[in-house]
Amino acid sequence: MFSTKLVANKSRLASLVSVLALTVTLAACGGGGTEPGENVTLNGAGASFPRFIYERWFQDLNAKKPNLRVNYQSVGSGAGVRQFTAGTVDFGASDVAMKDEEIAKVERGVLLLPMTAGGIVFAYNLDGVENLNLPRAVYTDILLGKITKWNDPKIAAANEGVNLPNKNITVVHRSDGSGTTGVLTKHLSAISADWKNGPGEGKTVEWPTGIGAKGNEGVTAQISQTDGSIGYVEYGFAKKNNLNTAALENKAGKFIQANDESASKALGAVELPENLRAFVTDPEGEDSYPIVTYTWILAYKTYEDPAKAKAVETVIEYGLTEGQKVASELGYVQLPANVVEKVAAAADTISPDYNIAVK
Repeated sequence: MFSTKLVANKSRLASLVSVLALTVTLAACGGGGTEPGENVTLNGAGASFPRFIYERWFQDLNAKKPNLRVNYQSVGSGAGVRQFTAGTVDFGASDVAMKDEEIAKVERGVLLLPMTAGGIVFAYNLDGVENLNLPRAVYTDILLGKITKWNDPKIAAANEGVNLPNKNITVVHRSDGSGTTGVLTKHLSAISADWKNGPGEGKTVEWPTGIGAKGNEGVTAQISQTDGSIGYVEYGFAKKNNLNTAALENKAGKFIQANDESASKALGAVELPENLRAFVTDPEGEDSYPIVTYTWILAYKTYEDPAKAKAVETVIEYGLTEGQKVASELGYVQLPANVVEKVAAAADTISPDYNIAVK
C-alpha cells in the first residue's frame, strides 16, 4: 500500500544503491515483502490515552517482524510533543493535534496521523452507586468547584431513586501537560461560558478544585484509591480497571454511556479535513457520546535513516489494518474506512532524506 520512494537523479544513482537496498529490506506493510536484514528500533513517546492499544500493536508487530522493535513511553501529550519537536524520538503521540506554530518549529516537517479514537469518561468511586447520570451543567459545576457534595440537589434531580451519600466530592485531574485535558477543556469551553471565561482550554489549566495525578494511569489509580472521588480518563483505562463511569448528557439532551458504538457515532458526525486535524468539541446526534477525540501519531516527513523511514510506514500500516481489529476489546474506536484511506495516503509521503543519507 505504501510505495518505496525512489530518486531518479542519475548522478546519485551509484551512491544510492546501498541506501535503497537497506530501505527495501524492511518488511513491506501489511505482511508483504521480506523481513528486514538488520535490526531496526523505533522510539516513540507521548499520549497516555492510546497507551493500551499502542502497546498491543507494537507487541504484536514485534512478534510478526522480530527485526523491528518499537518502544513507546506513555509520558503525556505535552511531553510527547516536546520530545518530538526536539527530535529525541522517532515519533510522538498526542490527543490534541499540533498547532501551526508548533509544526513550524520542526525542520523535518510533520505528519499528523490519527490512528485511533475513543471517549473521555468521568470515572467515580462511590460505594453503592453503580449507575450515575450527570447533566452537562452538573459535571461542569463539579469541576468548577461549585457542586461539592454527592447528594447535591442538582445531582439528585438527574438520579431519581439513587441513594446519593452526604459525602464530599474529590475531583481528580491531570497534573501534567495532557491531550486528554486539552480535549476535555475544549468540550467544557464549548458548553459552558463560566468554564470558557474561567479555566479555559489547554493541555494544562488552573484547576479550581481537586487533586492532580500524572497520566491517565495516575488519575485512574487515584480514583480507585479515593472514596468519593471523580475524575476524567480515557475509557479504556476505566474499563481495564473496572471503574464505574457516569452517563453524560449529550447535546441532544440524552444521557449516554461511553462505549465504542456511542463514540463512533460522535465521530461519524465530523468530516476529517485534508490536514487530518479535527476537534469534536460537542458532537451532534441523539446517540452520540459527548466527549470524544482522535489521537494522533506525530511522524516526521523525512528521516535521515532510510530504514527508520520505512519502519515508521510499517508501523502506520499495521495500525491501520490489523491493529484496528483489536480497538473495541481495548476500549477504543475503529477508524472509519474513509479516515483510514486519508491517513494511509498521508503516511505514504514519508521519505528518507537521501541528501543526508549519502553524505
